[in-house]
Amino acid sequence: MKIKRIVAVPISPPPRQYYGRPHQTALGVFLNVDYGFVKIETDEGHFGVGEICTVFQPGGRTLCQQIDDHLTPVLLGEDPRRINYLVAAMDTALSGAEPAKAAIDMALFDIVGKLLETPVYNLLGGMVRERIPLSHAITYGSSDEMADFATQLVQEGFTTVKVKVGQGLEKDVDAVRAIRQAIGPSVNLRVDANMSWATAKEAISTIRQLEKYDIEIVEQPVPRDAIDAMAEVRGLTDRPIMADESVWTPMDAIECIKRKAVDVVSVYVAESGGLLKAARTFSICEAAGIPCLIGCMPGTGIDTAAQIHLGVAMTNLKFDSDSCGVRYFSEDCLVQPLKIEDGYAYPPEGVGLGIEVDESVLSRWTIAAENNA
Repeated sequence: MKIKRIVAVPISPPPRQYYGRPHQTALGVFLNVDYGFVKIETDEGHFGVGEICTVFQPGGRTLCQQIDDHLTPVLLGEDPRRINYLVAAMDTALSGAEPAKAAIDMALFDIVGKLLETPVYNLLGGMVRERIPLSHAITYGSSDEMADFATQLVQEGFTTVKVKVGQGLEKDVDAVRAIRQAIGPSVNLRVDANMSWATAKEAISTIRQLEKYDIEIVEQPVPRDAIDAMAEVRGLTDRPIMADESVWTPMDAIECIKRKAVDVVSVYVAESGGLLKAARTFSICEAAGIPCLIGCMPGTGIDTAAQIHLGVAMTNLKFDSDSCGVRYFSEDCLVQPLKIEDGYAYPPEGVGLGIEVDESVLSRWTIAAENNA
């Protein structure tokens, strides 16, 4: 069996609005989405699908072009079952571009699962849990808007909420206070700075103001490459520090662990370069005694399905995860929606990723991507 064709097309799924406007974090406003859809076909009629999703640059248009220019030439004619080999070949052919490689990795796992008539989670070691407990982000708004949304999430069954901070000390404290008062003491409340605190000093000062509201975890307090600063924050505050943007690859995890900068690691499928590398990061952290959860870009049902398969197979998944990125869009591209209810995500039934893509929706999103160019 050989890879015959790889299709990579930019897409722009429509984001859902919160508080009547596009949602915003320290990373910016989530508005004109620049993603990509990938489909790999074999010479025996099998196919698999994957998704490029990232809120960082380069976006989907550029990454689709990089697939065409750099990755397709090394993958065509190869056996799709040789996932380890093909992931290494992609790394040799192109540095970076992890979300593009992740989309190909997802599609390869999808193909192999279908060939073996088994779900992807069995290719990752097998199911260790039947569902994933979820957290849900609360993006920028007034303190009342954010508290009302937190209350809605708890009513839906979420037992962990993640407050996006970085609006300034006063606004952050007001928001966290209001949310804690709204949800009560039994719901986990974590904060995500998305690298918005420029220095360890600023991070430490802000965290100490927020600690009184029983913060479960502080996520990515300082810029991605400021590992020593994150280690300083970890050493001088009482809350567990979680790396997000600082750990996108297995090598990132090793570096943060060596420098004693993390208590928890948020593992991405998209920014790791795919399921294979994400599973490696889980294993590295487990060997070092560092617990993990799954972080996410706002992803459609394709990326979210891949995350769920990963999550039900990883023994080192110790915290509620962000694997509900599909909720950040006003529509999805799957024929059968993913089962996300009562604060849990369930793996799709079926082989491979267990999903079927609605081509008519993808067509609309492709036109939207062209219009946003």
